Amino acid sequence: MKKGNKISILGAGNVGATIAYTLTMDGMASEIVLVDINQNKAKGEAMDIIQGTALCPPVNIYAGDYSDIKDSDIVIVTLGCARKPGQSRIDLAQGNVNIIKSVMPQAVHYAPDAIYVVVSNPVDIITYTILKTTGLPESHVFGSGTLLDSSRLRESLARTLEISPKNIHAYMFGEHGDSAMVPWSLTSIGGIPLKTYLNSMREKNPDFKGLDLAAIEAEVHTSGAQVISLKGATFYAIALSARRICECILRDTNTVTTLSGMIHGAYGIDDVCLSLPFVLDCHGISGMNAPELTAQEQEKLLASANVLKQTIASLDI
Repeated sequence: MKKGNKISILGAGNVGATIAYTLTMDGMASEIVLVDINQNKAKGEAMDIIQGTALCPPVNIYAGDYSDIKDSDIVIVTLGCARKPGQSRIDLAQGNVNIIKSVMPQAVHYAPDAIYVVVSNPVDIITYTILKTTGLPESHVFGSGTLLDSSRLRESLARTLEISPKNIHAYMFGEHGDSAMVPWSLTSIGGIPLKTYLNSMREKNPDFKGLDLAAIEAEVHTSGAQVISLKGATFYAIALSARRICECILRDTNTVTTLSGMIHGAYGIDDVCLSLPFVLDCHGISGMNAPELTAQEQEKLLASANVLKQTIASLDI
């Protein structure tokens, strides 16, 4: 009989291994399976983590094959090539789509009822591919999307305003990539609309120059590429994002968060996966909120959707 929560991670590269480590530190699961075409890599990563479990919450973490993901509550997909310096997420598309198409039938065969959390890039395209090729329910397949972008945005605002990022509600919508947009009209600081908050700061401090919103948005767009340029890959922040998603599922939190899911008509967008505020609980994504946007914001969101649609049209999915 299965005891506790079981999470399987497809791909034991930097991202998959760091997610496994992060979940272990948090005590999120009682069983973690690492699956990778490089079996020695998966075995080594599992051994490296499990040797420290006397010092953290107990977990049975091991390397396995697709048959070992049976009865998983969550399957995290990190398969595919990583983005290289100077390469966009979209540049990865066809190669990673081909990998996903070749391996997902095995995963779905052994874990048909799991919730699939897609981290592989380009995440919106890979999420769309899995939904179109597996027949899994849309509530059970979604990407990490702009959860990380939104975290980067909150950190940037927090650093600039010298306030905790936990007190900032700010989001990126659309593609997890260069066309993602910030709905500034929805941004708030401690429950206070951003515009009101900035006006209050100006009244208190005449020297306060305000925020360069365009510069902040540009920083968020380029921050991942900057990390890749400096150290070759990004994996810590996305691992924390994956941990947060697993927490929302396993603890049934009914949390509103920006994830990449299939869109049906919201803002005039249809048949594409991109990030909007979805409700996440033990059943996966159980609903989607479509807050009112300004005309300019909606135009930018439609442009982001069109970028993804054009890419999809160019691929063999």
